[in-house]
Amino acid sequence: MVNTADISPVEKEIWKALEEVMDPEVPVLSVIDLGIVRAVHVEGRAVEVTITPTYSGCPAMDVISMQIRLLIRAKHYDPVTIKTVLSPAWTTEWMTDAGKDKLRSYGIAAPNPKQQVCDNEYFKREEAVQCPHCQSWHTKMISEFGSTACKALYRCENCLEPFDYFKCH
Repeated sequence: MVNTADISPVEKEIWKALEEVMDPEVPVLSVIDLGIVRAVHVEGRAVEVTITPTYSGCPAMDVISMQIRLLIRAKHYDPVTIKTVLSPAWTTEWMTDAGKDKLRSYGIAAPNPKQQVCDNEYFKREEAVQCPHCQSWHTKMISEFGSTACKALYRCENCLEPFDYFKCH
């Protein structure tokens, strides 16, 4: 989250409210947990929220934009502008620690603290991913794509449970 010491009380209110906007694909994560909110600017009753998608083709961004707009309008601000920026590209490093904990509790492997294979050789090597169910590192990628394009599907070789993993971003 942004350093709230440097923003107005109204902007603080908006940032806090955005914790209620949940990712439609992973409903335990807010847009704040994901780190996709880049900026909030308030001028009078007008609000502009800048967001960066987890990847440029993310279909959830339309729903997220609508949810943000509805939430802020419900607080009697208008107009509400949602600005999407693609650069710098979103990275899993922008996720909050609380968000990563929520992922694990939900059964999705959180991104590793330091990506092991975030390079052009990604699909030739397999990243060691911890099972969110039994915490084993004895896991295997089943598919490069999981329940959504930004996740890979893994299976634990110990407990045999399948699980999603947020891929290197």
